[in-house]
Amino acid sequence: MNGKASSSAAIALWQQLAATAQALQAVCAGQSGTAALATVPAGLRPGVQALLFQALRNLGRAQALARQLAPRKPPPRVEALLCTALALAWDPQAAAYEPFTLVNQAVEAAKRAAPRQAPFINACLRRFLRERDALVAATDADPQARWNHPAWWIERLRQDHPQHWRAILQANNTHAPMALRVNEQKCTLAQYQSALAAINVEAIAATEAGLLLQRPLPVQQLPGWSEGWVSVQDLAAQRAAPLLLQGLAWPADGRALRVLDACAAPGGKTAHLLECARPGAPMAVTALDVDPARCERIHATLQRLGLQAQVRAADAARPADWWDGQPFDAIVLDAPCTASGIVRRHPDVRWLRRPADIAQLAAIQARLLDTLWPLLQPGGRLLYCTCSVFRAEGDGQVQAFLARNTGARLLPSPGHLLPGSGALPDNPAGDHDGFFYALFQKT
Repeated sequence: MNGKASSSAAIALWQQLAATAQALQAVCAGQSGTAALATVPAGLRPGVQALLFQALRNLGRAQALARQLAPRKPPPRVEALLCTALALAWDPQAAAYEPFTLVNQAVEAAKRAAPRQAPFINACLRRFLRERDALVAATDADPQARWNHPAWWIERLRQDHPQHWRAILQANNTHAPMALRVNEQKCTLAQYQSALAAINVEAIAATEAGLLLQRPLPVQQLPGWSEGWVSVQDLAAQRAAPLLLQGLAWPADGRALRVLDACAAPGGKTAHLLECARPGAPMAVTALDVDPARCERIHATLQRLGLQAQVRAADAARPADWWDGQPFDAIVLDAPCTASGIVRRHPDVRWLRRPADIAQLAAIQARLLDTLWPLLQPGGRLLYCTCSVFRAEGDGQVQAFLARNTGARLLPSPGHLLPGSGALPDNPAGDHDGFFYALFQKT
């Protein structure tokens, strides 16, 4: 091992590689990485997740190398183990283990899991060690190998962001930072920085309530986590509540400001809205999610933070099932999307999505916009957002909505935020996920 990583003495590397290959096979078959990891034994899971994420970030290169080494496609189980080893070993500078160690342990995993295929795995990986530079060079011309994204995804980004597509792809293959949102109802950002410094954790102030940690921590180790001092939320997602509420006219008659969070799970934006409530100015938030299990996560989030909202398991596209007929002053629609902006955190997304998904999800977004717009008070605001970098889910959606609704006015909005953009030492606020925001006002 080269010292970049270490594993528990009780868990052999071949065991982790075997479990990683099994999870990778599941992702290649269409299962989400979260679901695939849920089947991994708890003791193996942290190490396997780290290896799986690295394998997914290098899967395009690994698949291209596998085709060089084995023109005849092996069975899925064997191919997954071969690609796992190649993805982890092809770049020695970024490898968590020495390539020879990875190869030896991958062969051992094959002996245990697929003994009849172990000689094949051994032959392919030994040849890779001998001819690494030539094999890698032979795959450099393949865009999928070069950028580790599907070819259609690369082409779509070239069309949507001709000046920035390379930067987006590069950012997608990096690790996302751990971002925190300080609950300013309980402590200030400076106070929380001091609490972190007391346990030797450095944090950079990125926004008024947002911090970036220099190294990630389990949430249970964060000061005041159980007491609701802080939440984990990407800096881009932290823009939603202030953007919606800043400058919004609160009811003059003293009634509570009625706010709808239309696709609320796991509850981060719902909580932030309530944290941003002005002293003495009541706010009544309705949080919807179509999945009852995800609604439980909203409840848990609010309970930890000591906040209250009306949480409903309901389909936002069917107001007759949940709306009381009273218009809302403000609506957040964090619409279902391709999640193309959060590939840093979910590297499986790029391999799970298909080109047709964009149009299908854009249709759902348009339907939700058209359904929720009539529920808004005149003068009220609707914040449309997605964690997508594809223009069909952002700018394209907005222009189509404005064309359909002459009573909608687009207020100053961030538009497309690119993942990792502006992540410079003097501009930490730029190190965020890919996101899109459009703020509408009903005239």
